[in-house]
Amino acid sequence: MAMKIDPSVCVNCGTCEPDCPVGAISENGGHREIDAGKCVSCGTCASECPASAISEA
Repeated sequence: MAMKIDPSVCVNCGTCEPDCPVGAISENGGHREIDAGKCVSCGTCASECPASAISEA
């Protein structure tokens, strides 16, 4: 199951993007989003997110 970013909580700081080992995170419309097809559900992004905007889908 892929991780997901809640756009209403995401502050678009970008902290999660460089830490993703598979490059599944990108910016879209003022917030980050996760490509479910690439995500391996490692949880690294969630542990790095200062806004706690990332969780399991």
